[in-house]
Amino acid sequence: MKRRDFIEKTAASTAMLGLGLSLSSFKSSDSKHITILHTNDVHSHIDPFPMDDPRNPNMGGVARRASLIESIRQENPNVLLLDAGDIFQGTPYFNYYGGELEFKLMSMMKYDLSTIGNHDFDNGVDGLTAQMPHATFEFVSANYDFKNTSMAGFVKPYKIFNKNGIKVGVFGLGIELEGLVDKQMYKETVYNDPLESAQDMVRILKKENKCDLVICLSHLGYKYGKEDLNKISDLKLAEQTKDIDLIIGGHTHTFLDKPTIVKNLEGKEVLVNQVGCYGINLGRIDFYLDNNKAKLSVGKSIIV
Repeated sequence: MKRRDFIEKTAASTAMLGLGLSLSSFKSSDSKHITILHTNDVHSHIDPFPMDDPRNPNMGGVARRASLIESIRQENPNVLLLDAGDIFQGTPYFNYYGGELEFKLMSMMKYDLSTIGNHDFDNGVDGLTAQMPHATFEFVSANYDFKNTSMAGFVKPYKIFNKNGIKVGVFGLGIELEGLVDKQMYKETVYNDPLESAQDMVRILKKENKCDLVICLSHLGYKYGKEDLNKISDLKLAEQTKDIDLIIGGHTHTFLDKPTIVKNLEGKEVLVNQVGCYGINLGRIDFYLDNNKAKLSVGKSIIV
């Protein structure tokens, strides 16, 4: 099956968000369209899984992902390619190259932005800093304060893009490192409350900068069980904030066929998506905005 045909046939597995409006009403000459592509927890998986792998035979791989991304860009040039962290650790490529290969390949695929996961500290904060020259894309984290580390200046709290006249604000959030990462690995990196950080980011992006779309790149995890009731997750973040349109998650390796729709503090709908791990899937969210900035989105997970 041709990849474009496959994409079209998987359109039935979608989540739609649109204030009761139909997709056809947005697909007019005066509406604006932007495609968000995303990955998470790739964990240094450069090659496809082998044919005899019991769970993921011949799936994933950077070459296939690059081909899929390029075909989507030809379909719609207004694309943002994002990653939700844990780029590092998982194959001998990381053990040997320390993250250089991962950053170079992501740069070749023209990633626009990434946040930082806990495993991205596996060679220490200084090891992460050493790989920064190999990344042509930028990093965002609103709740990690790197000012007293070598990463100071390499990470911003947010970034604003303008695609096809759509103003998109993207900010990052990371999981608490204490108890998860050895202190000597993250050194003086300060973890701030993600909920408070998100509220600050929304104020800056939505109220001050008038962004049409606000996206959170999160490495907090999709959800947690009863033993971690007080732990912030993507679902809780969506419920306890406002003005976030999309949360792209990571950390928990949660495979979603389509985004979860969550009601926020104001009763408005938020998309929460995560595409598992190891580069097996590519997430795709298409946003359509009309002249009144009313939004509709279609989201799905595509097997690479």
